[in-house]
Amino acid sequence: MKSILLAALATLTLSTALQAQETVRIATEGAYAPWNFLDDSGAPAGFEIELGNAICAQAELTCEWVINDWDSIIPNLLAGNYDLILAGMSITDERRQSIDFTQNYFPPDPSRFVATAGAGLDFANLSGVRIGVQGGTIQASYAEQNYSAGNTIVAFTTADQAMADLAAGNLDTILADGAYLEPVVTASGGSIEFVGEEIMIGGGVGGGIRKDDAEFKSTIDGAITALKADGTVDELIAKWFEGRGPYFAE
Repeated sequence: MKSILLAALATLTLSTALQAQETVRIATEGAYAPWNFLDDSGAPAGFEIELGNAICAQAELTCEWVINDWDSIIPNLLAGNYDLILAGMSITDERRQSIDFTQNYFPPDPSRFVATAGAGLDFANLSGVRIGVQGGTIQASYAEQNYSAGNTIVAFTTADQAMADLAAGNLDTILADGAYLEPVVTASGGSIEFVGEEIMIGGGVGGGIRKDDAEFKSTIDGAITALKADGTVDELIAKWFEGRGPYFAE
């Protein structure tokens, strides 16, 4: 009986401590639509912004958003500049060496190549090709490991910069998340198309958390579990990723 009371007290203490925290700071890139971007007023918007706000409401936490460049988003988490990353970040073993992750809130999704229409790329014998990637992504690592011999891997600060260089003719192809590329291909009116095969990398998209924040991770995971069960996560995926889901609702 005593152990049960102590466990209950510990849970209550944890909950009270989290709620007493002034503000939970959530970092996002703000440059990876529809996952996250800045709207016309300069405010964060997109799938992960709405999801993050729902997580905070479910967990009864006060949260604020921090915009941070992708290439320094993990170092600044480790430095304590914010508490959670929601930025289209795929769960990988490599990243787990430095940070922890929540459960995924978007399932494993194929990475895809795109090129201008009629490019005629031969992926069975790719040579002399300029491949664009966003630096620090799972696609950048994959391209370096599998396509750097005989080709040029060009890393960009943002995915949109890579897309602009493809449109300008400075790249032959781009490797990126399929969920990011689908609306780009659709909006291109046929000028950009998928090429090559789908590539499955990573274990879905989750929130990045410091390894020593186990209690905070448990709180965020609990909120995500509840939002999956009541259909909120699937509703947000359907809203921001046309034709996707449902994935999680029971």
